Amino acid sequence: MASPRLSRGPGRLCARVRGSGVRRQRTGRRVLHPRDPGAHAGGKRRRPALHLRRPGRLRAREPVLRGLPHAVYRRLPHGQRGTGVVVTDLRATVNHRPAGSRRGTVLLALGAAAGVVAAAAGLAGHPRGRGVPAGAVARVNGQPIGSEEYERVVAGLASDRRSGVDAKTRRRVLDRLIDEELLVERGLELGLARRDPRVRKDLTAAVIDAVVAESDRQPSESELQAFSVERPDALRRPGRLRVRQVWCRTTTAAEETAALARAREAAERLRHDEEFGAVRDAVGDAELAPLPDALLPPAKLLDYLGPTALRAALALEPGAVSDPVRSRTGYHVLQLVERREDADLPLTEARPEMVAEFRRRSGERALRAYLDELRRRGEIEVVPRLP
Repeated sequence: MASPRLSRGPGRLCARVRGSGVRRQRTGRRVLHPRDPGAHAGGKRRRPALHLRRPGRLRAREPVLRGLPHAVYRRLPHGQRGTGVVVTDLRATVNHRPAGSRRGTVLLALGAAAGVVAAAAGLAGHPRGRGVPAGAVARVNGQPIGSEEYERVVAGLASDRRSGVDAKTRRRVLDRLIDEELLVERGLELGLARRDPRVRKDLTAAVIDAVVAESDRQPSESELQAFSVERPDALRRPGRLRVRQVWCRTTTAAEETAALARAREAAERLRHDEEFGAVRDAVGDAELAPLPDALLPPAKLLDYLGPTALRAALALEPGAVSDPVRSRTGYHVLQLVERREDADLPLTEARPEMVAEFRRRSGERALRAYLDELRRRGEIEVVPRLP
């Protein structure tokens, strides 16, 4: 194969290809393009053949380009015929400075290296990187991601894993927080906080929780005493009832008559003082949510019985049995076992309930004051007459 002969000139790299090769020149670049391996492809070489790693564009820092100025009389291997070497900036491969200016170039390079070393030392002393504030692990478009939030997520993962959390998992956690911040910012840009009903609801609830939490505090003893005087109903414990029932299910119209007959039989047998468990097992059905055998306030009984059956239970005297009561699920036969009337409790006994009520009302007042301030600062216009 033909061997290219290379020579240097001011600001350019020239090539003379002997044999079957050809020299092509283009503006700003030179292309060495061997056509045919020729008769000398396997001949004796003064130096190893010029090795091209792949066809196409090569950068000035590639080893093959650094060797070009010294590749005089080298021959291209047989397998590389037709390969084009494109140098985008030949000036990077040619040193055409006068010999007297090389000393200044060396000094400039040494100064640049010293600057790189100093910068690396500065980065090593600040593991968070430039621009990330203290107490944060990242910054996304100026918004920091706090270390506390990051550690909270990592701790949650660690509690579910016996092997702990490795560095790769920690990086995935940070990437998830970064993605979340990017999505939040994009959602705000798209106006989802105003247009999406779910986002509006969640945002409103979050602001309310923040306002209430800011005003939340434990009351002093004098505040608690004054509150108990203003709200005597807070010291009153509502009456409680212990009720049991026999339930006869009705799922279709065809079961209506049979279920009513079973409920009437249960009421009759209970009024004749038969054992409750035996009657329930004989004519009743298994309850979907079994009624607890305990004293419960009316508000709790409502969850188990429903409004119609609850009214029937409240009208009973202890030991009495109700007639069958129809609900949407079937018939209920109720027996009142025990009743406790409303009672006024001393402050020491009702203290937990009083503190909870005080904090709830304090939160309501703080929220109302916050909304009034927002209305005062805002610009609100309404139509003269609502449609």
